[in-house]
Amino acid sequence: MLPPYVKIVEVGARDGLQNEARALSVASRVEFIRLLGETGVRAIEVGSFTSAKRVPQMVGSGEVLKSIQRNNGVGYPVLVPNLRGLEDACAAGATEIAVFAAASETFSQHNLRCDIAASLERFAVVIERAHAADIRVRGYVSCALGCPYQGAVPSAEVARVAALLYNFGCYEISLGDTIGVGTPRQAQAMLERVAADIPLEKLAVHFHDTYGQALANIYAVLQLGVQVVDSSVAGLGGCPYAPGASGNVATEDVAYLLHGLGLHSGINMPQLLRAGDYICKQLGRRNHSKVAAAWSNRKPLQ
Repeated sequence: MLPPYVKIVEVGARDGLQNEARALSVASRVEFIRLLGETGVRAIEVGSFTSAKRVPQMVGSGEVLKSIQRNNGVGYPVLVPNLRGLEDACAAGATEIAVFAAASETFSQHNLRCDIAASLERFAVVIERAHAADIRVRGYVSCALGCPYQGAVPSAEVARVAALLYNFGCYEISLGDTIGVGTPRQAQAMLERVAADIPLEKLAVHFHDTYGQALANIYAVLQLGVQVVDSSVAGLGGCPYAPGASGNVATEDVAYLLHGLGLHSGINMPQLLRAGDYICKQLGRRNHSKVAAAWSNRKPLQ
């Protein structure tokens, strides 16, 4: 049964920009976030307090967080890999963070430079400290439908990692198909396994579109009752540590799907198209959203 309302978590300003060749200025990122804030999305991931050497596109995330105009009812989470990142996020005024573990041992070594067990021990402390500072924590589980290094990932392992993050205190767990290899039935089977341990209303999905399956996967899990979907305007993004991973599913395309299904998302499509148009011009790249391409031929953006 389809849910009446679906919350979109816009990840373009973090997960989208982190894999782009061109690093944008703080001012451009702040303007991008301002435009996203006018689209009706209820959460905008605005930056990452990770190593400047490893993810140079996210340099200045503290300045971005301090400079953005915050809209009532909109969350502005930032990604945090460790206690140092949490301290920097707190100093910049963060009220919500996200932590990220992997369901693949090999990917964990490449992305976090430690095994899954060590990463979870680290995040348990980060989450505890964040809660002590009255900061909400969202959890990500990468490689939920496949790993670029080891191939298939057992759903039981996805469920184990997700349950630990949830039990540590993450208010929501986003299940990520990091390399976009999943298909609808696989997505449903994985979700059903994780939902056996975590309430369905506490789960979100994060699909990349490498094989063109992201919208189909979203529709498949919506039928199981998922109510939160991560997406990136213009289909920006990918993962620096996942060879072959293409961009996230485009927010424009997700919103169009939801509207077509009669599901409320709160998204204002013209405003969303403006945000996508702006960021693509800043990056000097084309918009990968099918909806944006169709609308650009139909009517000019104001």
